[in-house]
Amino acid sequence: MDLEAHLRDFTRRDWEQPVDGGPVRVAMVGLGWWTRERAVPAVIASDYCETTTLVSRSKEKATEATDLADTVEHGLSVEEFEAGHAADAYDAVYVCTPNATHLEHVETAAEQGKAVLCEKPMEATVERARELVDAASDVPAMVAYRMQTEPAVRRAKELIEAGLIGDPVHVHGHMSQRFPQMFTDYDHWRYHPELAGRGTTITDIGVYPLNTIRFLIESDPVSVQGVTISNHEAFSEVPDEHTSFTMRFPEDVVATCTASQNAYHSSHLKVTGTEGEVTMEPAFFDRQPRGLTVSVGETTVDHDFERVNQMREEFDYFGNCLLSERDPYPDAAHGLVDVEVMDAIYDAAAAGEAVSL
Repeated sequence: MDLEAHLRDFTRRDWEQPVDGGPVRVAMVGLGWWTRERAVPAVIASDYCETTTLVSRSKEKATEATDLADTVEHGLSVEEFEAGHAADAYDAVYVCTPNATHLEHVETAAEQGKAVLCEKPMEATVERARELVDAASDVPAMVAYRMQTEPAVRRAKELIEAGLIGDPVHVHGHMSQRFPQMFTDYDHWRYHPELAGRGTTITDIGVYPLNTIRFLIESDPVSVQGVTISNHEAFSEVPDEHTSFTMRFPEDVVATCTASQNAYHSSHLKVTGTEGEVTMEPAFFDRQPRGLTVSVGETTVDHDFERVNQMREEFDYFGNCLLSERDPYPDAAHGLVDVEVMDAIYDAAAAGEAVSL
């Protein structure tokens, strides 16, 4: 097999279907930096979506933000959103608020009959995540795992499914960044369990290798082990400034992951099989190019993918699914598994022993 040709011969948007009509009109709930600097610009560039409504706890903030895109017609307070103001102006709701507040906004969207794109992790606790699954059961609902629409990841998955590297045996994943340098205000919500969940590293960036591994090998963990460490004053309320965790999957596939909110900016993912290996580095950060290395036998090929706007790909996939009347994926049930796995990792770290799922 000509590996280089095989890697080049790939349709970037292998999910794309012909559609009539559109675009999907989106209300964005939560106006933090990610929405303003990533989500809104991504939708401006989108082929299938447009932002018409912005929602914030502060009516003033929502109104001032309406100039972020020419298509925005309404700036609403959360109370106005819950009361159904301007509900005719949008078809779908993007939820990008602190983890522990996702449920209430998804419930509002579902009560209005709107499709939902909810940021990951889906909620802060297993119990609330299960409630969210129930709340979204009657509307199209997708959890925003942007790696699942990243072309390099989708290509790696295709190669693994085709058996190019044999049977997966071991997976290594890593993601780290210097969060205290990014947000010097240690009152940021990600440092507080009542808003972030039980920690800040596993729930915020450890979930990237966790979910991407599940996606690549199409399997869910059956047991986990974990270690968490916190020393820096910013992480005084959470256990996981740094973390490592191991996941055991059916067929004896083992994944080893590390993550840190206070270490050198870095990420990689490697799947080793009985016949070869697929490596992606950098792997997870949205503003970096994506390199894929495939080794089979004596042959190793490096392939650099065109860098894409991962948020635009995610919104376009979501919009394309809705306009072509397909259910988007990953759905809420898929997102619930990650919340359950992360909860088990925290339990395993606290107990110092493996936890079964």
